[in-house]
Amino acid sequence: MTIERFGAVEGKDVFQVTLTGPDGVEMRVLTWGAVIRDLVVPSASGPQGVLLGLNSVEDYVAHSPYFGAIVGRHANRIGRARFTLNGETYKLDANEGANQLHGGTMGFGTRLWSIVDQTKSSVTLSLVSDDGDMGYPGRLIATCVYTLLPSRIVRVELTATTDKATPVNLTTHGYFNLDGSADILSHRLMIAGDYITPTHPDLIPTGEIVRVEGSAYDFRKPMPIGAELINDDTLYDTNFVLRGPYGVLRQAAFLESQKNGMTMELWTTEPGVQFYAGHLIDIPVSGLNGAKYGRHAGLCLEPQRFPDSPNNAHFPSSILDPGQVSKQVSEFRFSG
Repeated sequence: MTIERFGAVEGKDVFQVTLTGPDGVEMRVLTWGAVIRDLVVPSASGPQGVLLGLNSVEDYVAHSPYFGAIVGRHANRIGRARFTLNGETYKLDANEGANQLHGGTMGFGTRLWSIVDQTKSSVTLSLVSDDGDMGYPGRLIATCVYTLLPSRIVRVELTATTDKATPVNLTTHGYFNLDGSADILSHRLMIAGDYITPTHPDLIPTGEIVRVEGSAYDFRKPMPIGAELINDDTLYDTNFVLRGPYGVLRQAAFLESQKNGMTMELWTTEPGVQFYAGHLIDIPVSGLNGAKYGRHAGLCLEPQRFPDSPNNAHFPSSILDPGQVSKQVSEFRFSG
């Protein structure tokens, strides 16, 4: 484990922590946004980078679409940037038209986190979000623990406590590409969900929960991501309702490169996963190893509570009360 200065944001130092796992996995984590900047996994054909990342703090601040970040206080979208809780309506910071995305203009993915513990294969980061931050009630203390486990497993544990009832939906926002190709359209994907929460054009859920069977969202068996992306009629940025009980660690997705045979399983305790196929990626600066990141260069699988859940009482609740602990555990398991 090493810690080195990576740059500065608004006069405050940003550090990079390099972790090494028992099976040779190497991960670089920034204190800015709790970002996983780089993740290199041993494979049959040699070390393989599997995440999109950038080369400087300045590039992240100017160009990153949440590459590798921990986002919150409420990941994904909240409609009209407002919600009502215990009889009081809260107006949030709107940063995507009239809506809020990933916690607002100063969400957790663009903030400096503090290192509170580290070992050769793990690091613990924390962030304090004051009452009223981006419009949310309550003083929230968020913690992120990254751990490299045997068998090429990356474990992400996200917890939060509050002194006042508030929505909490933390998630990890890595963009995966298992073989370094220009796009991920030939990757095969399985998502363990029979339903999605469809959205309006602004990506706010309609409130419906509909079956994937017979649609372009049917990933119940592994299929190439690009199979339904012949034109722009299908653009994946959708919440899938996962099978199994909320709070229990179980398999949510399977991803496979048909080029090098590397696979990744996502296991999570969360009720949903957002699948985003990266159709808006257009980064004007070079990425890791000089890569050019364009349309579909990587994909996101974001374990989460449902988008706009504070405004949909029939969705799994994201409300955290004082005395409780919000906890998400997710694992990315690599092989090949």
